[in-house]
Amino acid sequence: MLDLLAIIAWYAGGVGVEHIRSVLFPTEVALQQYSDRYLQGIAQQGFPITDQGVWVQTAHQLLIDHQGDRPLPAASITKVATSLAVLANHPPDYQFVTRIGTTGTLSNGTLNGDLVVIGGNDPLFVWEEAMAIAQGLNRLGIRRINGNLVIVPPFSMNFYPEPSTAADLFKIALDHQRWPADAQAAYKAHLHGQPRPQLAIAGTTRIQASPPANVTLRLEHRSLPLLEIVRQMNIYSNNDIADTLAKLAGGAATVAQIAAAKAQVPPQEIQLINGSGLGVENRISPRAACGMLFSLQQELAAKNYSLADILPMAGRDGGTLENRQLPAATLIKTGSLWNVSALAGVLPTAKYGTVCFALFNGGGNLWGFRHGQDRYVQHLSQTLQPSQERGAEFQGHAVPPRFGDPQRIQVIAAP
Repeated sequence: MLDLLAIIAWYAGGVGVEHIRSVLFPTEVALQQYSDRYLQGIAQQGFPITDQGVWVQTAHQLLIDHQGDRPLPAASITKVATSLAVLANHPPDYQFVTRIGTTGTLSNGTLNGDLVVIGGNDPLFVWEEAMAIAQGLNRLGIRRINGNLVIVPPFSMNFYPEPSTAADLFKIALDHQRWPADAQAAYKAHLHGQPRPQLAIAGTTRIQASPPANVTLRLEHRSLPLLEIVRQMNIYSNNDIADTLAKLAGGAATVAQIAAAKAQVPPQEIQLINGSGLGVENRISPRAACGMLFSLQQELAAKNYSLADILPMAGRDGGTLENRQLPAATLIKTGSLWNVSALAGVLPTAKYGTVCFALFNGGGNLWGFRHGQDRYVQHLSQTLQPSQERGAEFQGHAVPPRFGDPQRIQVIAAP
């Protein structure tokens, strides 16, 4: 291209190549000039240009590249890789199953035996889910447990993976008289109007590797669908969910391998030690970030979903997008560590259709980097002109999740 421009400049009587380029490709030149100023501003603040990455592309054309193929600390952009890997190997409606059983006999509302929770590694098992189980046990006539609470891991609650802590929270959820303020708020938000559960456990908590031999299964609790769990993970950038999903996908190394293959980049461009992005050892190239987003859209479209079903959208969702100034409808994944700020996503444009961008910043200027990223994406949208005719990526079907939905609890056997 530069050779061609040089020939044109020669025929034009010595007019500079950059002048010819600005005449023929004004939009691309404007984007490059803004990117150069963006990077110069970061350098003037004392942060090395070698710690910054910029990549902007359409589905078929590269627009901006600064260290695009260099793996840089990615923070929670790692969760894009986790999303891609887990959805590549599990259906969107996959559910984690937690089983509830009992030992002993029931008499006048009192179970003379143990309550057994057989964990299913549900990463989004929160107050409302435990309350719904308590309601289910109350409907079976169980209101008091004379025995113990037996927990069979893997079982977590409210993002506490340690089984004994999760068990303590579970016991609190069973009895509305013990609810703290956040449990009260959860009930009012999602279970208001339903009976407040009351189930007291007289005994202690036991953690054991396998269920008691004499347990009888009573209830089966299914989690929210995997697609919604992935969406909640990305909206709030929840690290505990991410690490659980990465393990479901086969571990960090497998996530990296799957993501690199799907994004069609060399394996060294995605280096992961976990599924959440905690730690600067998690490194992804800006090019790989966009490759993963385009691949995710393809994977989701084949199942009649879209990126809008798993990523937060500016103007629609809160979470990590609160206090960000981004163009409406932009689909985003943020990433933050104390010395890393990253932003990757797609936005609809009139000139090029869907455009993907990835901005990786290294240095201790978290809020400054965020403001700069927002201005960059605003300039990108304005230069390429916002589009009201949005591609399939932006057409989501997501609705607010119904936490504690009794429809996800099945009775296996009544006492």
